Amino acid sequence: MKSLTTRLVLAFAITSLASIGLAAIFVRQFVTTQFDAYVLEQRRDAFVTRVANYYATHGSWEGMTPATFFENRSDDLSRPGGWQPDGNHFERIAFFIADAEGRIVLSPNPLWRGEPARAEDLARGTPILVNNEQVGTFVLLEPPLERNPAEEAYLVRTDLALGAAALGAVLVALSLGFILARLITRPIQDLTSATRALGAGELGQQVPVRSRDELGLLTTQFNTMSADLAHATELRRRMTADIAHDLRTPLTVLSGYLEAMRDESLRPTPARFAAMHDETQVLLRLVEDLHTLSLADAGELKLKRQPTEPKALLERVATSYRHTADQQGVALILNVPDGLPAIEVDIEQTIRALNNLVGNALHHTPSGGEVMLAAHRETAHLVFEVSDTGTGIAPEHLPNIFERFYRADASRQQTTGGSGLGLAIVRSIIEAHGGKVSVDSAPGEGTIFRVRVPFASHRRLINS
Repeated sequence: MKSLTTRLVLAFAITSLASIGLAAIFVRQFVTTQFDAYVLEQRRDAFVTRVANYYATHGSWEGMTPATFFENRSDDLSRPGGWQPDGNHFERIAFFIADAEGRIVLSPNPLWRGEPARAEDLARGTPILVNNEQVGTFVLLEPPLERNPAEEAYLVRTDLALGAAALGAVLVALSLGFILARLITRPIQDLTSATRALGAGELGQQVPVRSRDELGLLTTQFNTMSADLAHATELRRRMTADIAHDLRTPLTVLSGYLEAMRDESLRPTPARFAAMHDETQVLLRLVEDLHTLSLADAGELKLKRQPTEPKALLERVATSYRHTADQQGVALILNVPDGLPAIEVDIEQTIRALNNLVGNALHHTPSGGEVMLAAHRETAHLVFEVSDTGTGIAPEHLPNIFERFYRADASRQQTTGGSGLGLAIVRSIIEAHGGKVSVDSAPGEGTIFRVRVPFASHRRLINS
């Protein structure tokens, strides 16, 4: 019984059988009780009518005996199916008739005759009326237990109908149970198949969402996880290819110089050594960037936090890029109001992040444009802004620009597109400080990067 469908169907079947069985028992008991009460009422009324007729004919109860009403009558209370199954044993039926004064005038037990009836018995008895005048009371003390064959046949037919209805209800319940079990297990089966496919390396599996309940939510989460896994795997593959490419270019240059010098086809000169040194610096920067990202991923990026003024940080960044901006013909503007609260950050790492943003801005801003460094307070955060009037970023690239080795420019040359790690490093450094980085851009309208860093007091409140 490993199938969930089988177990669900059995659970529905057991529950249905128990519920329908109990319902059938209660209904059968209710029908039997109500039927016996109805038959008893009909017989009682018939007997009371005969007794009233006797009184109306004779004008009194004198001369009335049990044989007057029971002997040789096929419809009386003492025949089979009435109160007295064997005809003459009247003492087996506990009833009596009392006159208007409350004295017993008729009873199967001769010892009761002439005795006063109890008030509580008279209170629950059936009045005997003649010309709208109560002349006596009929009291049944113990209802009879026997039924006639026709009544028994009626109850048997009722039982058969109840049984057929119960069987039909069970079949309907089983059918509905099977359908519900299939509805419940189908999404699970889909998820199981998709999970097996993921395990076999078929990434990007998507399962149809068939409902809005917990199973639908689970399916949605699985689809999101599968898409994220496929995206992460694609990024890893791309990163591996990009690392290989970015390592191959400088290594090819170094290898070419070294082989040529070894073969003495080129003479060692300061200019050639400088070119080789530049390529080794490219390799060192790439290795350092990868090391920084790996530390950030592991949560081991060590930060030497110390209080600093936001304006001082931006002035250092502006000073570093002032000469480059002048050479490109780009105006580098510093816009920082006085009185901003100090922030507690790792100064060198924060400057490194801001340098990457300013370097990108200068790279994509043509001559005659401007790059602005600004800062302002926003609730519990200090916001650094690096904006430019450059070429902007197309909307399809914005969701991915903080991914490693992602370049909006199809070119993979570091001289034009960088290593593709700069913005990933910016995000890692800022998130390590408890902040966030975001971007707004449109083609031809420039780009604004915003770096939000919590103030020292707010960060301590979060950590506590």
